[in-house]
Amino acid sequence: MGKNAKGSPGQSTKDGSPCSCRIESMVSVDERGQMVLPKDLREKAGIRPGDRLALISWEKDGNICCITLVKSDEFSGMIKDTLGPIMKDVLS
Repeated sequence: MGKNAKGSPGQSTKDGSPCSCRIESMVSVDERGQMVLPKDLREKAGIRPGDRLALISWEKDGNICCITLVKSDEFSGMIKDTLGPIMKDVLS
């Protein structure tokens, strides 16, 4: 439980539930730069037509090495959780 792709224990979320990282599927990019998220993954993640996803990238040595998709409603919550306390300190 809570294993990441390398098999070591994963981190926990704020509520203490385990996080895990694994390869869910492989996708291809077509000639127009589009890709399809597999149906079973969309269903598992609760992604519906019209949902918006934030694309987050990480750079290493000037090249993008990782890309993550986050549901926009989850992303806005993460921003509020992160910046809220900082802004509260700044404004007080």
